[in-house]
Order: sequence, then structure tokens, then C-alpha cells
Amino acid sequence: MNLDNSSWKRRLTSHVLVAVVSVLITGLVFLHFADNGHTFAAAGVTTDAPASSALDIEIAPSGLIAAQPSGYMSKDSIANVAERVGRAVVNIDTKRTVKVSPLPFGDLFYEFFGMRQQDMTREVEVPAIGSGFIVRADGYVLTNNHVIEGAKEIVVTLADGRKFQGKTMGRDPRNDLAIVKIDAKGLPAVQLGDSDKIRPGDFAIAIGNPYGLQHTVTAGIISGLARSLDGDPTEPGIYIQTDAAINRGNSGGPLIDIDGRVVGINTAIIPQAQGLGFAIPVNVAKSVMDDLISGKKIVYPWIGVQLQDVTPELAEYFGVREKYGAIVAYVYQNSPAEKAGLQEGDIILRLGNVDIKSITKLQEEVRNHKAGDKVVLQVWRNNSYMLITVTLGEMPDE
Repeated sequence: MNLDNSSWKRRLTSHVLVAVVSVLITGLVFLHFADNGHTFAAAGVTTDAPASSALDIEIAPSGLIAAQPSGYMSKDSIANVAERVGRAVVNIDTKRTVKVSPLPFGDLFYEFFGMRQQDMTREVEVPAIGSGFIVRADGYVLTNNHVIEGAKEIVVTLADGRKFQGKTMGRDPRNDLAIVKIDAKGLPAVQLGDSDKIRPGDFAIAIGNPYGLQHTVTAGIISGLARSLDGDPTEPGIYIQTDAAINRGNSGGPLIDIDGRVVGINTAIIPQAQGLGFAIPVNVAKSVMDDLISGKKIVYPWIGVQLQDVTPELAEYFGVREKYGAIVAYVYQNSPAEKAGLQEGDIILRLGNVDIKSITKLQEEVRNHKAGDKVVLQVWRNNSYMLITVTLGEMPDE
């Protein structure tokens, strides 16, 4: 079949133009996605973000370490945050005196020979390490109470290596918090976040001094919320759970989010587990921090009872329809509970409008009030419901 020469040339030219245009379009699309810097992290393909998406962190005029996210998290975001916030993280060395027995089997020895143990014990100075972080530029450091409790000497080492003698300003043993003051000004201070807004799966970064290894950075996620460390850890509580590695010496250090804000105070681990660390929500610290800084005594609201959780068997025994609640096992003398008429065997079902599903829930609701507040309890007693108004008191020191 014969083709006209000019016709053949026109057809060839049109095919070439189509091919060229296709190549140009494909190249433009490729450049667009390459510029975005994101690929799916699947089948061994890594995900990279552009350098411009790193967090811009700077020292604000007030001394606070501020963080302004400017895009998606890049591979060096954690390093950026840790480097900046780490300047406000301190090492805390303490010395305390404890009494020890000079004999390996002291108790048995004293009992066998009829000797008084106090006659043979000796005092030993024990060093300990912990962490903390600067919350005010004029030298106020937040840490755990157990880091400084009973300490005869407190030495605070800043990130730049300077050392200061520390003085305990205030302690909150119930929430395991304390404020230590050092004689320094113009220090970098952390930015406190909002622990009520964090969610499981959020990034979490822990900075501290585990085993004396200063400014160790570990990262992970928020693994859970409202955990309990008292008794059954599966019961509801206040603690943040994280899989960011926390070890001895991390106590008192900050748990921060990817924007560099402190969301928790690292405080506890389960030694036999892996990836189970716990932090006090920063909102708990914010609620008492001013009182700690000013040296005021922290007052806890108190009903004045010992409690036991209701089980299905106990609910059936007491004839209560609800299968939950807190049984009053003991009423302290001269307590708010005794004055209000609570009795042993009462089952507390509600406080205000809140169902009391467990002892922990009742304790949480009481903590949300202040000494002197009046609360209305719905109680099951002698096969009938009744309302009892309790004026919360101040929890005694012992």
C-alpha cells in the first residue's frame, strides 16, 4: 500500500508531538510529588519530609522555650525539639541519711540475742540521682517528690554544666511533685502543655538522666491514659502511659509532645515489663504549682473512710441493684464522714451526678473538690436509697 510522502510526514510529526507532550506532563507530575517529599512507608519504602517542615523552636522573650510547628514532622523534628527543650532539663543529685544494720541478717541476729536493733544500726549517707526541668526563668525547677524527699543536700546541674545548691520550696507527696529553687536568673524554661488534649498514639519524647547518663532522649508514643499505679494497674487512674523508654534517674524529667510542650512528669516504671512507663499529667502539676512555688501547704479534700469495691457477689449480698459502688469498710472518728452520718456497710453509688464505678473513681471525684466543699452522696443502706451531704475536710498529715 503506497502512502503519500507528505501525508506520512504529517502523521509522524503528530505522533512525535503527542509523545513529547506526554513526557512533559509525566515529568511535571513527578516533580510535583517529589517536591512534596512524601512517599508511602510500605514494602520497605521510607517516608521523607522536606526540611522546611521541621519545627521552628526558639527562646521567647519571657525565657520560655517556644515551639511553632510549621508543617509535617520531618526526620529531624525529634532532634530539634530535644535539643531546644533539653536546655531546660536538669540533673538532680541528692544525699540522704538512712539507718542500716551492720549485719547481713540483722533482724534475726537481734531477735536471737535479745538485743535492741537501734543500738546496733548506723547512719549511712546514700547518694541518689534524678531529673527535673525549669518552669520559671528565675530558677524554679519541677521534679518528683520522691527525688528530693528526705534529702540533706540537693545539687542541680544545668544543661550547660553549671551547678547550684537547690532548696526545696514545696512538696506534694500525694501527687509526687516538688519544686526546687536555685539561685539563678535568665534560665531557659519549658512551655507547659495541656495533658487533657493528648490522645493515645500521639508522639511522646522523654528527656532525663537515667543511671546518670545526662540528657538522654527517648521517643515513642502515648500508649494509654488514666492509668492507676495503686493496687490494680488496670483500674482507672490519672497517669499517662508511654512506651518512650523511662529508667531509674528519669524520675522528674519531662514528657513532651512533638511541639516541645511538656505534657507529663516522668515518675514510674514497671520493672518486669518493657515499654511501660508512667508520667503525672502536667495539668495536675499546673493545679498546685503556684502553691508549691510560694511554699504553701498542699491541702487535700477528705471524706474520712476506708473503702472496698463492690463485686457482683457483694452486690447480691447487700441486695443492691447496681453492680458497682464503694462499700464503707471503716469510718474514722471525728471525720467528715462520721459527722455526716455515714456508717460501715453503706454503699456509695453516686457523688453528685457521677456514678461511682470504683474506689478510684470516688477518689478522683473527691480530688476535684476542695476542703470545705459540700458533696451529696447517694448511698444504699438497709435495702433502700438515701442521700447524705458531706462537708469535705482537710486530710490529716498522718
